[in-house]
Amino acid sequence: MAKHKYIATPEAMWDLFVSYRDWCKANPRYQYSLSNKTGEATAIPLERPLTQVGFRCYASENGSAVQDYFANTDGRYIDYATICTRIEEAIRKDQIEGGMTGQYNASITQRLNNLTERVDTTSKGESISEIKVNIITSNKE
Repeated sequence: MAKHKYIATPEAMWDLFVSYRDWCKANPRYQYSLSNKTGEATAIPLERPLTQVGFRCYASENGSAVQDYFANTDGRYIDYATICTRIEEAIRKDQIEGGMTGQYNASITQRLNNLTERVDTTSKGESISEIKVNIITSNKE
């Protein structure tokens, strides 16, 4: 017997993502700042970034688990592969553009999206199979 799908069609999956995206942009997070002069706290609204984890939580809270759709568990969700890729790219686009414009922390955005530059300055690209250590002793007695 086939397992019931929480999300009936790929179009319904996209609609769920659009609902998540709209909710994120309409519900900012807040950074609180304390005034040194007045002692009053001020709430500064910050746009909420789109994330895979955020989408999964949003979907679960709305009665739809989406993990299996993205993992294509047992090949049962192949019809959703294109829409899952589209959702991943929309999230990545939001994060990268937000990081590039200073809206989000650029360092975190780089790490989340594997954009950090990795430069090998020690082995010149060659594999390291052994390490030699020279022990220098003084001739003082």
